[in-house]
Amino acid sequence: MNIGQPQSTEDGRLRAGPQGTQLLSAAEMQQLALEETLASNGGASSHKPVLEGTQGTLKGSRFTLLQGRQTIGRRGDNNIVINDPSVSATHAWIINQHGHYVLMNTLSTNGTFVNDKRIHETVLVHGDRVRFGQAEFTFLTHEQGSPTKRHAYMAAALLGAAVVAGVIWWLV
Repeated sequence: MNIGQPQSTEDGRLRAGPQGTQLLSAAEMQQLALEETLASNGGASSHKPVLEGTQGTLKGSRFTLLQGRQTIGRRGDNNIVINDPSVSATHAWIINQHGHYVLMNTLSTNGTFVNDKRIHETVLVHGDRVRFGQAEFTFLTHEQGSPTKRHAYMAAALLGAAVVAGVIWWLV
């Protein structure tokens, strides 16, 4: 690696400048801005995912997941408190490991389940159904109907094509 040279990803795109500054395309900047706007309004984003309650008194309740480790359980000193008798005092942990959210059961009595499969440890992905005892949630990294990165890249490509067409038209 050359000191002071931008870093490239596997697909050849530049990822960091000489001082480690991350280089982003216009589409990536738009996507990050959209995600931050959604997250600041309580919406889900890849940087601030949420657990959303799906039934009973928890239906619609949202718990934003933060950096580091968060404890989940019935006891009041947990980061995410679920007041349900089927949830253990300290039921599970969610740990952000390099942008991936890892769910770990902490020897709870009634178990931790992802998509109806009992787990000890698993990486969560958007749309996973998560259950602590009988308390059910959905793991969300974006809002339903919100643009994905693919949509942002397509919009940037169309915008770029329009700019190029405009320049060619102006030159001719």
